[in-house]
Order: sequence, then structure tokens, then C-alpha cells
Amino acid sequence: MPIIVPLLLAVALFCIGVYGVLARRNAITMLMSFELMLNAVTLNLVAFDAWRVDGLATGQTLAVFVITLAAAEIGLGLAIILLLFRGHGHVDADAARDLVEAAPGEHTEVEQ
Repeated sequence: MPIIVPLLLAVALFCIGVYGVLARRNAITMLMSFELMLNAVTLNLVAFDAWRVDGLATGQTLAVFVITLAAAEIGLGLAIILLLFRGHGHVDADAARDLVEAAPGEHTEVEQ
């Protein structure tokens, strides 16, 4: 198989992931979009490793690290989203930006 096929698939996955991060405001959809982008990177690593046959399996080794990173990212991200939903009843990323606690002695716009 020519290398262009997995690379084009990886570009399509990465573009869908970027669109999902930039256009959506739901935090769960944003996490799924991050996962799509990481899967595109993994596909590129494996495709280049298969294309450059040298016996070291460097791309496959890096792909395992990317998968491990993705698992840790989704675990931490879901924990943050669950805390946000339990505390405020929504998972809107724009509204989560406004949830910064004020330091003692400072007043926010809502309190004044």
C-alpha cells in the first residue's frame, strides 16, 4: 500500500479533530476531538515506521507512548468534567472559563 493513503486518512482525522476543538463548546466533544488528533498522530507514526523498514520499530514504540498519553489525558479530562458537572450542572467550556475563584479580599463583578 502506498504511504499516501494512511497519511491522507491521518490528515482528515486531524482536521476533524481541530474543527471539533474550535467549533464545539461541549467539553466532552472537545475531549473526543483531542483523541481524534492523537489518533491521527499515532497513525502517522505507524505509517512512517512501516514505510521506513529498519527493524527498530521506533514509530510503533512512540505510538505506544502516544496511546498511554491519550489514556492519561482522557482519565484526567473526564475527572475534571465530572467535577464541573457535579458542581455547576453543565459541561460548557465557555462557562467553565468564568468559574475562577477570586483570591481572599478580591471582589468579582457578580459580588459587587
